[in-house]
This record gives sequence, structure tokens and C-alpha cells, in this order.
Amino acid sequence: MFSSFSMNVFEGLAVALIVAVGVIFAVLAVMFVIDRSQTHDAIRRNYPVVGRFRYLFSALGEFFRQYFFAMDREELPFNRAQRDWVKHAAEGKGNTVAFGSTRNLMTPGTPIFTNAAFPPLDDQFAKTESLVIGGGAREPYAAPSIFNLSGMSYGAISKPAVQALSRGCAKAGIWMNTGEGGLSPYHLEGGCDIVFQMGTAKYGVRDADGNLDDDALRKIAAHPTVKMIEIKLAQGAKPGKGGILPAAKISSEIAEIRGLPKGQDGISPNRHAEVDDWHDLLNFIAHVRTVSGLPTGIKTVMGAEAAFAEFFDTIVERGADLAPDFITLDGGEGGTGASPMPLMDLVGVSIREALPRVTAMRNERGLKDRIRIVASGKLVNPGDVAWALCAGADFVTSARGFMFSLGCIQALKCNKNTCPTGITTHDPRFQKGLVPAEKYDRVAAYAKSLIKEVETIAHSVGVSEPRKMRRDHVRIVQADGTSVQLSKLYPVEA
Repeated sequence: MFSSFSMNVFEGLAVALIVAVGVIFAVLAVMFVIDRSQTHDAIRRNYPVVGRFRYLFSALGEFFRQYFFAMDREELPFNRAQRDWVKHAAEGKGNTVAFGSTRNLMTPGTPIFTNAAFPPLDDQFAKTESLVIGGGAREPYAAPSIFNLSGMSYGAISKPAVQALSRGCAKAGIWMNTGEGGLSPYHLEGGCDIVFQMGTAKYGVRDADGNLDDDALRKIAAHPTVKMIEIKLAQGAKPGKGGILPAAKISSEIAEIRGLPKGQDGISPNRHAEVDDWHDLLNFIAHVRTVSGLPTGIKTVMGAEAAFAEFFDTIVERGADLAPDFITLDGGEGGTGASPMPLMDLVGVSIREALPRVTAMRNERGLKDRIRIVASGKLVNPGDVAWALCAGADFVTSARGFMFSLGCIQALKCNKNTCPTGITTHDPRFQKGLVPAEKYDRVAAYAKSLIKEVETIAHSVGVSEPRKMRRDHVRIVQADGTSVQLSKLYPVEA
């Protein structure tokens, strides 16, 4: 009886195995015919079925490199060490390390901060002070924090991401830049200070023809938490091209907030139509500042150094009253949700070169106290921010650092509406993983931890406040392994 039962089981398994093998061979045969007959892919045509593994392995290569093969400081755009620092800071964990640095301190470009022979005593720790932007505006802004959230629009990032960032920024006491997608209710609900970014498409403040609507601008400026207006000329990830929001990411709500028709890509112009030269730009800034009553500045990227020199000379010629209240200087290494690769890779000067050059040009013309400089572009860790302050920045902003604090894993899916962490997608399936009530604490903890450690660096170099750090306080490693003071590379004192 038992033997008969066993035989039946074995026979059943054998039949199932034969059927499975037959199905597999049938599928492979169909794939073989498809691959051999198609004409658009030479690899699959010449190597049917087997050629498909090339694409599978290529797709998985990014995953395997990130988790198994890349060393802690090898990956781009951000390596594991950078991401882990943000993760630990956002979780409120200690960021002390043991044994020794894993960073190669001989790599050219590495900043080395010069510790003071007699630093302040332990009860004299450096502490960030507020700094006024736009003292001549009807409503100047006393910005409390050196480190703030850079522009990420509702559309490029999701509703729960905006909600978490808004609440986190309020808790940390930092400003939140809306990005060029307009002002949404989710930016406002946290109660943080808001910088409204006006892109070239003028989303949120445009009329039916895409021109600036002064009444809409007044309505935006009337919100008590909206503190400044930033006119976006360019961003580091795509200088010379406007914003790109794929149609798949434009919901009815996003279309309404932006003033866009639903179902088509949101493509911003490559520049403001009413601005043809530096004189036009100063007139436009003055107009926006007059209408809104708020400090008004620009966001741009350094290209030709002569162009910036001409801009500052025009300000001196026209009078400092017409100057932008701040300049957000983005670097060519800046990020975005969607950009053509040539612009992402090859256009725009790095913040590491641009910032000391631009601040030097500003200072040479006596505009240091008139125009604040906000540095942006891959500045996510304390050393990055401290370097920027030494180079002359008054403030630093970051977008991707805050994305890491929300749980971003650098999946590089920002433009595909399939972000696995729910940050840059409008698919409810993925958004449910991002719970604002849980994540906003991480946002605040990241900002507070970073500021605290920048203050620690300032204390180490012997100053009482991070903005008092100067170019003499940092050395830059050169190609031969030696280091040179930043003040020797860029002599004008910041």
C-alpha cells in the first residue's frame, strides 16, 4: 500500500517535471524566434535568448555596485560614507567613528581645516546667529539658520515628502524653498519659513499667457510664512534649460497649482522672456521686490567669469538699491529630477570653483553687506558646509541631503515616477511608505546635527560663530599632496 502510494507520488512529480521542462523549452523557443526575427537589436538577433542576459546584468549592475562592490567613498553622485552620515544624523544617532578616517586625505581638492593653537574653552562653543537679508525691502528677513532646504517643487517630489519637509523645517528653524512648481498647501501646513521660487514658467504667479501676474504674486507674498522671493535663472544640473516635469508626474492638483494643462510635460522656458540683459534683470528684480515687499534674489550658475563681473559692474553703475538681496549660486554638480545628460555632466562651473570666485567679485565691488550669497550644489555634510562658509557663503542650502534624511536610497529613479521610497513619485503604492508624521523628525534632526557639527568646526578653528570662518581657516590639497590656504588660491578675503 505504502509502496503503491510512493510510486504514484513519484510518477506525479515526474509528470509535473516533464510538463515544466516542456513549458520552459516552449518559452525559450518562442523567445528564440522573436529574438532571431527582430531587427532593432543586434545582440539579441545574433545571440538569441542568451543576449537578453546582457540587459538584465546591466540593469542589476547598479544595484550590485551600490551594495556589494563599491567601497565606502567610491560611489557617485554620493558615496556610502556621505549617505550614512546623513542617515545617522537624521536618526539622532551619534556620528562618532573609531580607529581612523576612511577618507583619502591626499586627494586633490580635499579641504583641511586649520585648527587654532588656542581654541575657545568648552563653555565658549560657537553658535550660529541670525543674519538679515534684504534690509531695504518693506519686510526684511532675519534668517536664523546657516543651513536650509534648497528648491524641490511639489511635482518633482511627492505630497508626503513636501509635508514631512515642511514640518521638519519648522521644527529645525530653517527655511524651505518651494522650487519652481508654485506654492502648495503642503508647503504651508508645517508653518516653516518659505522662500518662494519663481521659475522661468512663473508657475503659481503666471497669467494665461505665461507672463508674471502681479496680483498672484501679491497673494503669494501675503502669506505670513513666505519670507523671500527667489527668481530662478538657472540651476546646476541643467544650466541653459528650464525645468522638466514629465506628464506622468502631473496630477490634476499639480496642474492646477502650476497653471498647466494636465496630460502633457511641464517644460519651462530656458530663461525669463522679459529679461534680455543685466539691466533688464535688475529692473525685474526691483519690480518683484516692489510688488511683493519681500527680499528678492536670483538663483543661477557660474559660466563665464566675465559675465558675473559685468553683472556686478552693472549693479555698481545702477546703484546698490537695485541689487538682488541675495544670489543663490548653484554648482554644476547640482541635482534634479530630470535633465539631459550633457547638461548634467558637462555644463556649469563646480561650486568649489565658482563660490570663491563669485564672492571675491562681490567683495571687490563693496557689495558684501548688500548681497548675501547662498551656496548650493552637493553640500550635504558638515565639512561641505564649513568649506562654503570659509569660501564666502552667508548661507548654504541642500536638496539631496534632505532627501537622504527622508530615506532616499539613491535609486536614481527620480524621473520615472517609480521612486521606491515614495519621495519623488505620485504613485500611491510607493507613497504609502513615506509617513510624514514619522519622517519630519528625521528632517529636523539632520539639519540640527549638521549645524551643530559646523559649529564644532568653527570652534576648532578658533572663531565664535560659523560665519566668522575665513579662507585662512581652510587649506585645499593640491595634486602633489601638499595643501595650500584657500586665501592663497583666491586672495580676496571673504
